[in-house]
Amino acid sequence: MPPTGIVKYHVKLSFEVDGLVERADIIGAIFGQTEGLLGPEMNLNELQRVSKVGRIEVTTTATTNTTSGEALIPMSTDVDTASLIAAAIESIDKVGPFDCKFKLTAIEDVRATKKDDIIKRAKEIKQQWATKTISEGETMLKDIHEGTSVAGKLTTYGRGKLTCGTGVFDSPWIILVEGRADVINLLRAGIDNALAIDGARIDESIKELCETKEKIVAFLDGDRAGGFILKELKSVVDIDVIHRAPEGVEVEELTPQQISDILRDTIAEMKNPKPKPTLSDPNDKPMAELAEKTFSKINETLEAIGLDANRNEVFKVPISELVSKLSVQSGIKYLILDGIVTQRLVDGAKQAGIECVIGHRIANLTNRDGITLKTFTDLGVA
Repeated sequence: MPPTGIVKYHVKLSFEVDGLVERADIIGAIFGQTEGLLGPEMNLNELQRVSKVGRIEVTTTATTNTTSGEALIPMSTDVDTASLIAAAIESIDKVGPFDCKFKLTAIEDVRATKKDDIIKRAKEIKQQWATKTISEGETMLKDIHEGTSVAGKLTTYGRGKLTCGTGVFDSPWIILVEGRADVINLLRAGIDNALAIDGARIDESIKELCETKEKIVAFLDGDRAGGFILKELKSVVDIDVIHRAPEGVEVEELTPQQISDILRDTIAEMKNPKPKPTLSDPNDKPMAELAEKTFSKINETLEAIGLDANRNEVFKVPISELVSKLSVQSGIKYLILDGIVTQRLVDGAKQAGIECVIGHRIANLTNRDGITLKTFTDLGVA
């Protein structure tokens, strides 16, 4: 079922066909032979488009010269519409060249089944809760203690009133999390420089704040949604460090110890920052300016960029395709990559007429004559 539709009914039909057909033939007949019967707004294609009908499931059983089976249609319409669609499908008398007969077997109310499941689960929850040893009074005292200790450090930032810790304003670095509950959980772990982005759409004030900070850390949930948010975040903000909760776990569910373990190295680095790399050779300053300009485009992308003598970008390819690309490419002077400069790469670069290669690290090479090789660290970039 499309994500915007909620299944209310399962329309189940049986069918018999006087010939051998496939599932696709049955589905094609259901769509094709009901089209136009009930008006354009009741076409199955249109109902699927507006999330009123889900994916039609068909099971078939074939004998020597006949095909039988069942079709299940999930619907989020009212029962009148579900009945009308069922009647329209019962009117189908052909699947391809073969005679057939459809018969409604049931219209099941999915919500009734869900109600039974909810009641069953509620009984389980009650049983589990009754075995807890912590008294209600103890729980209330804990909530009061944590609530008051957190409230003094909890505030908002920007025009969108985004939830954050008070440390966001003065700290040289910040941690971007998904929501208010994540900020509170980090406060409980003693970390007060977290800011909630509150949704996949990144507020402009977040971008403005990040531009004033030395380091930006993303700490997101370990689910699929966290991955989507990270992708959106990276498109508008330069992220220095990425942390994720364990797979399937949200940041708000982590214990203070788990948060401490995940962020330990990042916090230690911010307390004792590594010295910023400096340019090794002043004669390399033009090359350093080029590397600095390009670094943000390729860092952590596993891609490489080729530039001509005028420093115009000629190509951008994954590193896995780089050597084959160089074998057919000419007119490149600078090659900058998010990876290690290997002997195979150097040999390919020489044949392509490239004069300079810049990467994160240079492997132990047997022959590096005739080409300039530099790392981002050599050039004071990273």
